[in-house]
Amino acid sequence: MQAPTHADTQMPLRVDRAYDVAQGLRSFELVLPAGGELPAFTAGAHIKVRTPSGELRKYSLCNAPDERHRYVITVKREEHSRGGSASMHDDLREGSILPTSAPENAFPLVDSAKAYLFIAGGIGITPILSMIRSFGDDMPAPWKLVYLSRFAAQTAFLEELGSAALKKNVQIHHSEGDPDQEFDLWRALEKPNTAHVYCCGPRALMEAVRDMTGHWSPKNIHFESFEEGGRKLPDDKPFHVTLARSGQRFEVPVGTSILNAMRAQGCNAASSCESGTCGTCRTGLLEGEADHRDMVLMPEQMGRQIMICVSRAKSAELVLDL
Repeated sequence: MQAPTHADTQMPLRVDRAYDVAQGLRSFELVLPAGGELPAFTAGAHIKVRTPSGELRKYSLCNAPDERHRYVITVKREEHSRGGSASMHDDLREGSILPTSAPENAFPLVDSAKAYLFIAGGIGITPILSMIRSFGDDMPAPWKLVYLSRFAAQTAFLEELGSAALKKNVQIHHSEGDPDQEFDLWRALEKPNTAHVYCCGPRALMEAVRDMTGHWSPKNIHFESFEEGGRKLPDDKPFHVTLARSGQRFEVPVGTSILNAMRAQGCNAASSCESGTCGTCRTGLLEGEADHRDMVLMPEQMGRQIMICVSRAKSAELVLDL
């Protein structure tokens, strides 16, 4: 049976292979049902899929960009899944049709970097693995990967990353649930240099890397997150937004981002990652106090700018320079 497509997932792909790569982690190889080349992508790109449960989810492509016949994604079964990741594991089979978007990239690899430092936490290895695979045998610059996870059994791609060709560049650390065994990232980040740092993983890891790289050049620090702007926190409340240039005023409900509330009113704004990591939706803040949830703004910018894809309000109303 053909799965229905949606406005944001217009490309139906067939699951050619589905296989576990670690405990709770499953890879899916997606191909065109009739065969042929897929739209090109670059390392760090992601696709959106409409899961069997109907949820829209973003997943990084983890295969090499020169593999035009397939997209490979790896999905972690979330312990408290609302149905998205659980349905990918439980309901998606080889031969299933998955509504998919064309690739987008809000985490692009800088081609001219003199060196790369990759920091991955858990499932955050997926876009970084695509970057490493894109290098092939001809490394464009020196690189190092720090790959952090709690348990070896839940760590994907250990065999490949431990291969003779890669292991000299890879440091894998398992905390095994013991806080005293946490990896000391400060040793890798204490002295700023010309390397480009790419970090993807749990929010706590990315915040730690952000705090430790405050003395680095901002253009050398890159984050990828898949926490959507509508993610609810216990103390969230609805608030109002006024667009200063048009005078339009609307409410932003709990569980809806400012960006999506604007779209519902017929207003458009530039955006890309929609997870607060790329900076595309940076918007002037004229009045009100923001609840900043991004990974981009420096403390001195927070009083006058806001990332409307993830951040909310502490005050009853925000006035934006739009």
